[in-house]
Amino acid sequence: MMVSALRPAGVPPVPLSALVSGLGLTGDTGSRTLVVGITLDSRAVEHGWLYVALPGARAHGARFAASAVEAGAAAILTDDEGRRILGDDPGAPVVGAEDARAAMALVSARLFGEPAAQLTTMAVTGTNGKTTTVALLQAGLAAAGRVAGTIGTIGFRLGAEELVSARGTVTTPESPDLQALLGVFVQRGADAALLEVSSHALALSRVDGIAFDVAAFLNLGRDHLDFHRDLDDYFAAKARLFEPGRAAVSVFWTDDPRGRELAQRTGEHGMSSVVTVGTHDADYVLRDYRDVAPLGGAATLRRGGEEFALALALPGRYNMIDAAVAFAMLEAVGVAPDDALRGLAAAQVPGRMQRVDLGPGAPVVVVDFAHTPQAVDAALDSLSAVGPVVTVLGCGGDRDQAKRPEMGEAAAARSALTVITDDNPRSEDPATIRAQVLAGARVVAGAAVVEVPGRRAAIEAALRSAPAGGVVAILGKGHERGQILSDHTAPFDDVEEAVAAWRRLQEEGARGGSEHDG
Repeated sequence: MMVSALRPAGVPPVPLSALVSGLGLTGDTGSRTLVVGITLDSRAVEHGWLYVALPGARAHGARFAASAVEAGAAAILTDDEGRRILGDDPGAPVVGAEDARAAMALVSARLFGEPAAQLTTMAVTGTNGKTTTVALLQAGLAAAGRVAGTIGTIGFRLGAEELVSARGTVTTPESPDLQALLGVFVQRGADAALLEVSSHALALSRVDGIAFDVAAFLNLGRDHLDFHRDLDDYFAAKARLFEPGRAAVSVFWTDDPRGRELAQRTGEHGMSSVVTVGTHDADYVLRDYRDVAPLGGAATLRRGGEEFALALALPGRYNMIDAAVAFAMLEAVGVAPDDALRGLAAAQVPGRMQRVDLGPGAPVVVVDFAHTPQAVDAALDSLSAVGPVVTVLGCGGDRDQAKRPEMGEAAAARSALTVITDDNPRSEDPATIRAQVLAGARVVAGAAVVEVPGRRAAIEAALRSAPAGGVVAILGKGHERGQILSDHTAPFDDVEEAVAAWRRLQEEGARGGSEHDG
């Protein structure tokens, strides 16, 4: 199911005038036309819906207004350019906004009955760790007997039920879909909503109109510079989550310099209670991290005079940082420490340090979503404590190219062998992407690096090469169930591919053994 198909049942008609009242819009703001839905996709318009005409990558949405009206659009919301395009006779009432995206978010919230106000809302932003932190929050709330809906990279869920798979989603959906989904959560008995909030979502006003109970900042690293002008622009987008009125409680990992800067800035405006988490000089102090065999971790978290024993079924200090932030967030919304600790210890996160059980005699195989230089380094640093690591790595096409050699270098520096292959090439030439990753990997003196076109072949090559007691780390795609190629998305699941590749190698070994014995 696509996210646009998820809407609460029985949305009552709301006059256009009520939806736009007090928002400073222009045009037909007094219209009593009844509205029952909202979309910015002219192809999705149904009878009685408000069509939001926004600038697009190739054309302004106002150029499709006639087809929207023909499909039953009750009214149109647009910007100044859109009003010029629509002309004098658009065929439906029109309201204009200087910032049509921000207006769309507020109108969407009103149409669906302000669902966020009926939920405990928790938001997480940062370059790495958003998905893990949201999964940890969900587990902590579940341990406390609370039902949470989750919205993020691995799909949209209500408790354990998958509502929309990851293949049909972006990290944070457009505001009409987001508000509709929150309305579904309310109708189906959730009492909390947990959101991964991307920089795109903040820059494009997707979460405007939501006053979060608690929001957290994890870290800032190189990513999405195909969308943002530079790292400062990327940070500015993230920082919008902590502007006055956005969150009642703001939690920051202050070992990250940008987190420390943002905590200070947020504390100065005084409209959010600031909570800091770090390894020193923080409200919650994380200390004594240690790996726990086979793939887990433990640490101590101190708050004032109290200490809490954190345990995770995920390896890596960086996952424990996410757990410490999640613990602080859970306490901020009233979850008892014992419930939070129990939930964190039981949490599993698809495609995040996910162990693939291949049976006796197999290497340790881990699938992880690491797709930034920092994430690659952190994942492999953790896994190298288990044994020598053979890493499978590619980079996505049509995305920030400058990070590709950095990812290759990070992998080669931490791996016994790095197998450079394809990720989601999209419209780019896979060989060109591989060459950029290889260029970084070959900077590392003495590194063992091979190029294997085709991700399936690369996974098999890595398993074939893994030394006794070694680890195979398959990085970049994590939870994803498809590979995005130039003209289609092919089914592809790293976990399933690892299982199938190991089976082929076992069968190959059995055949070779029987032939030799004969």
